[in-house]
Amino acid sequence: MPSRAATILTVISIVMAGRAMGFDLEAHRGGRALLPENTLPAFANALSMGIDTLELDVGVTSDGEVIISHERGLNPDLARDASGTYVTSPGTPFVKLRLEEVRAYDVGQIRPDSAYAKQFPEQRAVPGTRIPTLAQLFALVRKSGNARVRFNIETKIDPNRPDESLDPQSFVAKLLGAIEAEKFSDRVMIQSFDWRTLLLVQRQAPSVPTVYLTLQRGSGQTVALDKATNWTAGFNPAEHGGSLPRTIKAAGGAIWSPYFGDVTAALIAEAHALGLRVVVWTVNKPEDMTRMIELGADGIISDRPDLLRQVAGEKGIALPVGTPAEP
Repeated sequence: MPSRAATILTVISIVMAGRAMGFDLEAHRGGRALLPENTLPAFANALSMGIDTLELDVGVTSDGEVIISHERGLNPDLARDASGTYVTSPGTPFVKLRLEEVRAYDVGQIRPDSAYAKQFPEQRAVPGTRIPTLAQLFALVRKSGNARVRFNIETKIDPNRPDESLDPQSFVAKLLGAIEAEKFSDRVMIQSFDWRTLLLVQRQAPSVPTVYLTLQRGSGQTVALDKATNWTAGFNPAEHGGSLPRTIKAAGGAIWSPYFGDVTAALIAEAHALGLRVVVWTVNKPEDMTRMIELGADGIISDRPDLLRQVAGEKGIALPVGTPAEP
């Protein structure tokens, strides 16, 4: 257990490093508008293009392997079996499948008749693509020679569906173990809508920045300003002036990552005054990217990293250099 003084110094170093960082261009799920999401082809494309951060999601299989997937189980819009048939809904949770079983599915092409396919009609299919492990992604980056790109890793865990993933303690232990084994601890951030996992990361790996995801609208709402929710690990914004930035600061976060439609210039300024960086998700239209930059956001997560590079360049933001990579 680190001493209080050591913990304080670590927090200060994280804050100072955040202030020293420039604008953060993040490829959401590797840039899913361009190539199959959360796959090695998508990550290789993003590295070749030039981005600051690879944004991705992880789960854990029944045999303890950390894999990359946005869903907590096989996605019926993406996963096909050996016969080419898409899995039926709901897909089996990864926590009930071994890695060998997960790798049997092809996730290189969106189900043609799905809403997902209509959302990203220009995505290039890569048949034969498999769900990768986190270790495979680290190996891809290491092989590319890119020593600068960072990883924004989301824990896919839902407090309302505990049977679909490991418990928070076991999940975080597996994730941190995989990161430490590959010696990438100094290049990762861990994000989550489920703040329980972030509190565990802060205790067990205080040098790793935590990113507090929030959504304030619709059926997927995870936070409310007048009460704690199942997602906020007991933290109640009403006890912090009804302010999400103050609540996240109290929880120990380094970065606030709100849905871009929930932020204002005043909220971003408030977060900055508290020492928090603000990285908004998921922004795909050039006009929205421009607006977020002008509001003072510190970074943008986008399915279209190509467009994000274009807009950022037009706004005078220094662009990361691409590193050729092959999956």
